[in-house]
Amino acid sequence: MMVKNLLKQERVDYIQNRLEELYPETPVPLDHFDAYSLLIAVLLSAQCTDERVNQVTPGLWKLADNPHDMAQVPVEKIREAIRPCGLSPQKSKAIQKLSEILVNQYHGKVPENMAALETLPGVGHKTASVVMSQAFGHPAFPVDTHIHRLAQRWGLTSGKNVVQTEKDLKRLFPEDKWNKLHLQIIFYGREFCSARGCDGTVCEICTTCYPARKNPKKVKKA
Repeated sequence: MMVKNLLKQERVDYIQNRLEELYPETPVPLDHFDAYSLLIAVLLSAQCTDERVNQVTPGLWKLADNPHDMAQVPVEKIREAIRPCGLSPQKSKAIQKLSEILVNQYHGKVPENMAALETLPGVGHKTASVVMSQAFGHPAFPVDTHIHRLAQRWGLTSGKNVVQTEKDLKRLFPEDKWNKLHLQIIFYGREFCSARGCDGTVCEICTTCYPARKNPKKVKKA
């Protein structure tokens, strides 16, 4: 009997249902207490694990836990507090500068606006998307390296870059599922379909979607 790979819509339906079974609850992995603390935590998570960020942020909040106070902290002190996260010279300057901007332009509040967020120092599209979805509840589909890798392995995108992957995923999945799916895919990628742990022929979702796949799936880097 010939083994057939699932059609795209079958893959989409299966992935959505399986992730919901595996991860009915999706707590945000970065510890935070408001939109500002989430913004800073996501900024710190660039090229750094969430676990490391969660170890570092309590020390940072002791220095300042709001834009008004953070804008007054010397960059060197911020840098010292966040050093274990890596890229501390750039990140410390960005944290102080964006805190100043929030105070001067937004009354000390994080703007609930994608375009405004993307103008802040150290805040790219992915960071802005996470804040819009997890802090404010707006539909967004932030694509990180886990999601970019899995979307290709699961045949949901050609994966030229994260921009293309985001567009493809938004087209395939219902808008009201985006915020949760973003986290569910990250959780699954870390647990079952990591860069080294699966090559497109090992984990449950890969083998269910592509039972006929014989060779490792080559993934285009983000």
